[in-house]
Amino acid sequence: MKRFYGVSSIPTTKLFINGKTVESQTTEWIDLYNPATNELVTRVPKSTKAEMDAAVSSAKEAFKSWSKTSILTRQQIMFKFQNIIRQNMKSLAENITLEQGKTLIDAEGDVLRGLQVVEHCCSIPTLQLGETLAGVAKDLDIVSYRVPLGVTAGITPFNFPAMVPLWTIPVAITCGNTHVIKPSERDPGACMMLVEMLQEAGCPPGVVNVIHGAHAAVDFICDHPDIKAISFVGSDTAGKYIYERGSKNGKRVQSNMGAKNHGVVMADANKENTLNQLVGAAFGAAGQRCMALSTAIFVGEANDWLPELKNRAQQLKVNAGNVPATDFGPVISPEAKKRIEELIQSGVDEGAKLLLDGRGLVVKGYEKGNFIGPTILTNVKPNMRCYKEEIFGPVLVCLSADTLDEAIEIINSNPYGNGTAIFTNNGATSRKFVGVNVPIPVPLPMFSFTGSRGSFRGDTHFYGKQGVHFYTQVKTVTQLWRDSDVTHSKAAVAMPVMQ
Repeated sequence: MKRFYGVSSIPTTKLFINGKTVESQTTEWIDLYNPATNELVTRVPKSTKAEMDAAVSSAKEAFKSWSKTSILTRQQIMFKFQNIIRQNMKSLAENITLEQGKTLIDAEGDVLRGLQVVEHCCSIPTLQLGETLAGVAKDLDIVSYRVPLGVTAGITPFNFPAMVPLWTIPVAITCGNTHVIKPSERDPGACMMLVEMLQEAGCPPGVVNVIHGAHAAVDFICDHPDIKAISFVGSDTAGKYIYERGSKNGKRVQSNMGAKNHGVVMADANKENTLNQLVGAAFGAAGQRCMALSTAIFVGEANDWLPELKNRAQQLKVNAGNVPATDFGPVISPEAKKRIEELIQSGVDEGAKLLLDGRGLVVKGYEKGNFIGPTILTNVKPNMRCYKEEIFGPVLVCLSADTLDEAIEIINSNPYGNGTAIFTNNGATSRKFVGVNVPIPVPLPMFSFTGSRGSFRGDTHFYGKQGVHFYTQVKTVTQLWRDSDVTHSKAAVAMPVMQ
C-alpha cells in the first residue's frame, strides 16, 4: 500500500482529495529524511491554496450525504476499518520506523493504541445515545440528541504518526462529520496509508481528505469559514497559536500541548519494578512522547536508588529502529538533537549533576543518524531551564524531596498538567495521583484524555465520551402529540429490517 508516493526520481508524498491520491502542483516542498541515516525518503508538498480549498469543498459536499447516513452504516465501516488496520500493522510500523525513527515494536504499539480508538468507535450507537422525557406536560414530549458539526479538521504531530490521526478521524466521521487532516510534514506516510485503508473499508469519497504543509496550512485550517472544529496535538507554541486563532474565528478547538510529566518515587515502592518502569517511560521512543515520564522526584531514602537507575539505563541498546533488539532509535531531526544537547548542557551549567551522558553517541553503520543515548541529570532544581522546558528527548531529569508533601508541591508548581504518577506500595499515598505504579497513565479509549493546565486548551478532550461531545452538538426537539389524533392501520407481521 504505497500509492501515496509519487513516481518521479525523487519520491513525493501525494495529497488525498475526494477519494483519490493527487500529485500536488506546488512549487514548495519539504524534504523528509530517515532519522537513522539522514537519507532522503520523500518530498512532502506544501499544498497550494487551491488544493486546500478543494479538500474542504470535497468535505463540505460529502457532508450533505454522509451526515444523513444511518449510524449503523458508519458503524459497519468502522468494523471493516479496524480489521484492515490489524491486517496491515506491520507495513504501517515499517513506514513509521522509516519516517519517524522509532523501533518496529514501538511503532506497532503506536498503531495499536490508535486501533483501540477505532474499535471503541464501533460502539458509536451507544456513544451517541440521546435523552428523552415523556409527558413533560399533557401530550408533550422532549427528545435531545447529538448531531454532527460539519467539516472538521485535525493537525497531528510527528511523534505518533498513526495513533493521533486515529484519535481524530474515526471519532469525527462516526459522529457524522467530514474531516480534513494535516499530518505532520515530518512523517505523513502512516496517515496516508490509513486513509487508503478507510476507503477500502467503504468510506465514501470526500469524507476524509489529507493536505500537507507547515504554517500556511495551519493558518488555512484556522481561518477557513467552512471548518467548524479543530483537533490539535503538538508543541506549546503551535498549540496556543492554533487555539487562539481558531477560537477567534468561531471554531471549536481542542489543543493538547507540551508536558513535563512527573513520577514520584517513594522508598516503600517495589524497587525492581519502579526502576524498570522509570527506564522504559523516560527513554522509550527516545523520550519523544507527550506522556513520557521525563521528570522523577525521589523522596527520602529512594535517592539511594540513583546508581542502580544509571546502571539499568546504560544497558539500553540505541540503534536504528529496524535493527532487532533495539530499545530506542534516533530523535526526529538534527535540529531536535541539537536542542536536546543544548538543554542537557544548560542543566550542567546551572549546577545539575550529569549522572549519565548520552551525547556524542555514534551508532556503527548509522554514523549520520540523530542519536542520543540515555541521559540522567540529578540534583536538578525547579528554577533550572532543563526542568522548566520540555526536552522531548531521552533525558530523565531527577529532583529530590524530603517528604511526599514537598514532592506534591513541586509538581503543583509546574505549569504543565498532562500526567503524573507515583511509585509506592501505600494505598493512602496512591490516592493523590492519577497514575499509580504506571509510568505513562494514558487513558484507554473508553475514557477520555485528561491533560490539564498548561498542557491543554479547550473544554472537551480527545476520544471517549468527551471526544463524541467535541464532534457533535446537542439538538433538542419538543413534540406535541395529542391523544385525540391517534389513528390505526393494518398490522405489519414481518420482522422489520433496519439500515
